[in-house]
Amino acid sequence: MTAIVPERLAKLEERIAREVDAGLLPAAQYAVGLNGEVMAKGTVGDANDDTRFTLFSATKALVASTVWTCLGEGSIKLESKVADMIPEFASNGKDDITVEQVMLHTSGFPRNGWGAEMATSEGRRSRFAAWKTNWEPGTRYEYHPTSAHWVLAELLEVATGQNYLDVIEQRVTKPLGLPRILGLVPDHQDNIAELQNVGDPMTPDELEAILGVREIPVGEVTPEALISFNEASQRELGVPGGGGVATAATYAAFYQALLHNSAGIWDEAWLEDVKTNVRNHFGDPLFNTPANRTAGLIVAGDDGQASLRGFGKTQSPATFGHNGAGGQIAWADPVSGLSFVYLTNGLDQHLVRQAKRGVALSSTAAELTTPL
Repeated sequence: MTAIVPERLAKLEERIAREVDAGLLPAAQYAVGLNGEVMAKGTVGDANDDTRFTLFSATKALVASTVWTCLGEGSIKLESKVADMIPEFASNGKDDITVEQVMLHTSGFPRNGWGAEMATSEGRRSRFAAWKTNWEPGTRYEYHPTSAHWVLAELLEVATGQNYLDVIEQRVTKPLGLPRILGLVPDHQDNIAELQNVGDPMTPDELEAILGVREIPVGEVTPEALISFNEASQRELGVPGGGGVATAATYAAFYQALLHNSAGIWDEAWLEDVKTNVRNHFGDPLFNTPANRTAGLIVAGDDGQASLRGFGKTQSPATFGHNGAGGQIAWADPVSGLSFVYLTNGLDQHLVRQAKRGVALSSTAAELTTPL
């Protein structure tokens, strides 16, 4: 049976501790899954192994995985028009948008807002009715930070007749023996690492010198918006595009489940599809890097651009996952059998440093089973 090489694990732990020890990051936590289990974990800084961290957009994989259960039973179909299930969604030219387009971030409404009213189906539908498209659906790719997954949440409620937060728990986390991750009542919000903005943002000159652009559009993902996830009300709301809270071990176990489907939660054909069938090849707006998106995940790919998608340089092209703002990392590699999750409450404002950290950590983690 494949095993983790201790010397390589020590190297990973040293890299994780580096910026915490230097005082840049307040805390960081990691976990490694292999052979269907969490085989290694650790925490450095002002936290412990039971401390939970905000997943941000790494949450998207969990929500998508719940939609996959509906795809398997036929209660949601990728080709269906959203408006056929949510009539209020049809307004302002959104009537032909499909479920598939929503899951691929090609649905054309990335910049629509939300608020506390999203806690109810009535509130969500009212918002959907007011939303407008920013470009013609299906013609391009632009990341939808939160809007698409609010639609997926409502689709889950239509398909099941239950609150989407309960559906996620009943269909995915509970059968896997995992705690509730999304939508935590205040009494269950203990030992969550407080988010902190750290480091200085890149100057326009730095951006131009390194990336060739003088600014990176942030949209709704502002430092203030991210810090708001410290609020109890945000954690209770359960933002489906980014409000998950978990330990690294919990999420590494979730990714092992995606590799092995040991609990039989997902239809095997659909699970294979969402891990391998890249349906979105459009380039991203900033660097024109092909999205490599399946119906819910990102695949590393073999085009030499995996690091621009948030992966490392040593993972197999089949590696799939979904990272989150502030440097959260979550992936699984079907070739090595590894799953890796890294979480931090230090939201590094220097985006290139944050990205390089992620590439270094993932590259190191991907070699954990490689003999020296």
